[in-house]
Amino acid sequence: MSKAPSTPATRLLREVGIPFTEHLYRYEEHGGTAVSARELGLDEHAVVKTLVFEDDRGRPFVILMHGDREVSAKELARQIGARAVGPCRPEVANRHSGYFVGGTSPFGLRKALPVYAEASILALERIWINGGSRGFLIGLDPRDLEKALALTPVQVALER
Repeated sequence: MSKAPSTPATRLLREVGIPFTEHLYRYEEHGGTAVSARELGLDEHAVVKTLVFEDDRGRPFVILMHGDREVSAKELARQIGARAVGPCRPEVANRHSGYFVGGTSPFGLRKALPVYAEASILALERIWINGGSRGFLIGLDPRDLEKALALTPVQVALER
């Protein structure tokens, strides 16, 4: 495999002094966290997906979720005080985040967006999250999410 890319995410983490490991894998369109977990030999529960959602007023935000769980949109809307929330269309998510869907990282976003995280992610020993490019995850201590991001914990996970 080639060398890990330098992305806005990795540059931000280096700038703020957060240690991370770099993990390249063969990206598969629509493969999601199941593919990255399989390719890297990881527990999919510890692979965190970065999703760009918007509320009923069209205000975008990021939600971080375990790879093997889904987001309860109804519960998330309730917890953030919105009438409804849902995923952005890919082209809209790309515009808000500055990343292509499949390579979205919560670090180094084009626009400052609110970031919500499934609270149980923060209790894991280590997580793997997108590093800002398709086929590229970074491994880090989940407590470092709180150092690098102004995130709000929520409890919105659903079993798949």
